[in-house]
Amino acid sequence: MYRTHTCGEIRASHAGQTVTLAGWVNRRRDHGGVAFFDLRDRSGVVQITINPDLPKEILDAVANVRFEWVLQIEGFVQKRPAGNENPNMATGEIEIIAKHITILNPAKTLPFMVSSDADLPDENMRLKYRYLDLRRERLTNNMVLRHKVVKFMRDYLDKQGFIEIETPIMFKATPEGARDYLVPSRLFPGQFYALPQSPQQLKQLLMVSGMDKYFQIARCFRDEDLRGDRQPEFTQLDLEMSFVHRDDVLDLVEGLFTEMIPAVAPHKKLYSSPWPKFSYKEVLERFGSDKPDLRFGMELVDVTDILAKSEFKVFQSALEAGGAIKCIVAPKSAEMSRKELDALTEVAKSFGAKGMPYLAVTAEGAKGSAAKFFKEEELTALKEKSGAGVGDLIVFASDARAIVNKTLGGLRLWFRDKLDLADKTMMAFAWVVDFPFFAFNEETQAWESEHHPFTMPKMADLPKFDSNPAEVYSEAYDMVCNGYETASGSIRIHRRDIQMKMFQMLGLSEEDIQAKFGHMLEAFEYGAPPHGGMAPGIDRLVMLLADEPNIREVIAFPKNQNGRDVMADAPSGVEPKQLKELKIKFE
Repeated sequence: MYRTHTCGEIRASHAGQTVTLAGWVNRRRDHGGVAFFDLRDRSGVVQITINPDLPKEILDAVANVRFEWVLQIEGFVQKRPAGNENPNMATGEIEIIAKHITILNPAKTLPFMVSSDADLPDENMRLKYRYLDLRRERLTNNMVLRHKVVKFMRDYLDKQGFIEIETPIMFKATPEGARDYLVPSRLFPGQFYALPQSPQQLKQLLMVSGMDKYFQIARCFRDEDLRGDRQPEFTQLDLEMSFVHRDDVLDLVEGLFTEMIPAVAPHKKLYSSPWPKFSYKEVLERFGSDKPDLRFGMELVDVTDILAKSEFKVFQSALEAGGAIKCIVAPKSAEMSRKELDALTEVAKSFGAKGMPYLAVTAEGAKGSAAKFFKEEELTALKEKSGAGVGDLIVFASDARAIVNKTLGGLRLWFRDKLDLADKTMMAFAWVVDFPFFAFNEETQAWESEHHPFTMPKMADLPKFDSNPAEVYSEAYDMVCNGYETASGSIRIHRRDIQMKMFQMLGLSEEDIQAKFGHMLEAFEYGAPPHGGMAPGIDRLVMLLADEPNIREVIAFPKNQNGRDVMADAPSGVEPKQLKELKIKFE
């Protein structure tokens, strides 16, 4: 056999044993005739000592060994001499005294070093040689962490009575907020399958079939613009339950994550248990975002009442237009330079603000772009309500309430990063509930579903469908963590009449409804139970647990920021014969 042990498992308790190891040369050092190799496999690294008394043919072969050659080592486990231990290695108390060495495969010079994270090449180079990039300890650990997360989910849900069921990858195009990836059919020319944006319809049909508690580790596909926490294909824990209300689903998922975090990432801690629960309106007013980061303060403070009679024309204009005045307090930021404040004003404008009035609270009084417009009693009330003290910076936004919240929410996160306000060991989970059911599209002048068209409205709001859609609220809910949406779900529509009403509100014709959703509507007529579920994103969760800047670092073979697989050079052209078989022509 190639090995009796893995490199990372050898400890002082193995001293005196003869072992056989196999792995890659992580480092090589030569000292006065003695060579030292650090041999690496997925489990870790161990030091190999090669003494000059080995047979000449072995020493001659070893003389050419370089980084990333694949070796088999047979040797004797020996404790290192006192004082020579390496506390930075799990195997640092011992070394392997080589007796026999076999070169399993040499390696040419790598395009970049994989033995450390120092001097990393650009991301496209890393992705082109992803099979090399994955050899690095950090990425290897990310893959192991991802495995532990998925295994914990499976084991936990199994104990809760769920069954894992696979749903088709090729299905029907569904309107879920993004473009579908289409798959042409050879047997049915001119017709297409779609890769699933989620198993939404299928898991609902599983509830109709009586499966009761379903889950799967689901691959999903969305043809949308990319950013740091998105990929064209991604993985989610998809689950659905019958005969449940909203809080039944939330309690299940909260229990899963509360147990999982300390088990798979003991270096992380939970912000609170039970998790806080906010309404959609509340998080926008308090944090300026529907995915708030709770790891630090700096909540938005409404000071409209204090400044209602302000002499500052910017504030007056906003109030006359029906807007609001709010602020945030940046701790110990009163000494920001004019250049920094001008740059921050540009940040505010990127969120829709026309400007960014500010006050620096100093021992000599309030200073800043708006200071001269404040009466003494306004300053006193402002500092009391906002909690601002000497050394703090008060930043204002005055405009339509939505713009005010968005601007200060964005600036709040800007200060979070600049001042390092968030505890990176904290996982601050929270629930956001009571979302609006509809969203009005100004461009098309039509109502759209805020979540997706299978979400149940609050039953008390059903009469408002025709009279006042803006006042209809849904049974949707989001799980958020550290400023990210980490899951989305809802109680689903299970009645044909409500589902039909929803489709009609979205402007679908009877023909479109039947063609796209006839199978679901028919299923609802055969005894569909009340049901609901959600889908935590696994990529984003592991990204947060691993403290990575984007999800590409926790996916084995991700696409780059442009959606390309630079390793295999995909997407790519296909043979004309294949296009002919599919009846596809390019103009």
